[in-house]
Amino acid sequence: MPLPLLAVWTAGLALAVAEPTREPATATPPAAPAPPASSPDNRTPAPSPTGADATTPTIELSEAEVGELTRLLAEDAAVAAHGHEHPPGSQPPAAGGAPTSNPDMAIILDAALAAFSADEPRQGGGHDPAKNGFTLQQLELAFGKAVDPYFRFDAAVVLTSFGLEIEEAFATTMALPASLQLRAGMFLTRFGRHNPTHPHAWEFVDQPFVFSNAFGGEANRGMGVELSWLLPLPWYVELLGSATDAAGAGTARSFWGADDLGVKRPQDLQLTGAVRQFFPVTDDWSILWGVSGAFGPNPSGHRNRSEIYGSDLYVKYRPIRIASPTTIALQVETLARRRQIPGNVLRDSGGYAHLLYRFAQRWSVAARGEWGSAVSGTEAGRFEDYLPSLWQGSRHRETAAVTFYPTEFSRLRLQGSRDADESGRPPIWGAMLALEVLAGAHGAHSF
Repeated sequence: MPLPLLAVWTAGLALAVAEPTREPATATPPAAPAPPASSPDNRTPAPSPTGADATTPTIELSEAEVGELTRLLAEDAAVAAHGHEHPPGSQPPAAGGAPTSNPDMAIILDAALAAFSADEPRQGGGHDPAKNGFTLQQLELAFGKAVDPYFRFDAAVVLTSFGLEIEEAFATTMALPASLQLRAGMFLTRFGRHNPTHPHAWEFVDQPFVFSNAFGGEANRGMGVELSWLLPLPWYVELLGSATDAAGAGTARSFWGADDLGVKRPQDLQLTGAVRQFFPVTDDWSILWGVSGAFGPNPSGHRNRSEIYGSDLYVKYRPIRIASPTTIALQVETLARRRQIPGNVLRDSGGYAHLLYRFAQRWSVAARGEWGSAVSGTEAGRFEDYLPSLWQGSRHRETAAVTFYPTEFSRLRLQGSRDADESGRPPIWGAMLALEVLAGAHGAHSF
């Protein structure tokens, strides 16, 4: 019912029930009741008389009449907002959105145009632009929903030029006692800070090469289970441990890798542990620091093992007492790897550091430095590594990027880099222009 007709109908109802008065008075139709407030019982009190004229009669509306008027007002509001009425037999949307069994879903596109000064640019990440021309980094379909009071389900399915893969699909408990939480399914292990993140959460177009070298191009993940515990301390301290498959050329490179030798004992799984601590230094400054370790078998010999240790630091400045888009963030992460091979133990290390400065609502700049050492043995003499090295000698890469955010659902990034190692070849220069767009409901990223 349109609003003008509703007002006339309400005025007629008032005149019909009002007692006649001896003196004429200027009467105004009572205002239509507002939609019910967000109260538990959704009841709306009848309007009470206001003004100096205490003889104005009070119209008592039944609960059914209030409900009917509320429904009509909601339909009129929908017509004004969308230009059409609800289909016959349908119910108008409840205020604030009604609960639904459909999961939250987002579609995220990452694509890039790249140019390199060499035919083989040594881009080890599975989502990295690795050739001159256009690259579909990924089309991610992300789903998430609380299943019931006890479990939440999350999944990320990725489409690339090479096909479709399940990046993550896991259930998380929501009601375990003693601040415990359990995850089970396919998930990115929470080793360090970079590994658990998806490309749309990165500050650069490509991933740090030290992670490509240690875990593979697709980041460390696998089927398994993870248990975490939030310690009862005055500051945030989280302990976590997981057991996952140790196989996968792109996900567990330093362990079974492409040689899946199966699970014959618990030591044939990859075991990952981490401690994460958060310190709110001031209202504007905060620090997150963690240490991680990953342990598993490698295929070089009987019961030979690989170990990867890491430490990560994240420092963020974001003024919250003033209206400012300024954000300054420093992120540093280092890795050290130790692998047993017949007659020797191989060691190498690497890391990265990047600094982000968001100086306007739509603009940010960032710089990153990466380094990686050569592989060395603890025993003298030559050795044969079962993993091909991604570089010769030591390697370092410097990257700068500028990002423009048209809205919170899209961004454009221009990035340049210089990559050099001890092979004697000239440095490799690279330039990338990346586009990212997001449609749908996507959960907030972790701090």
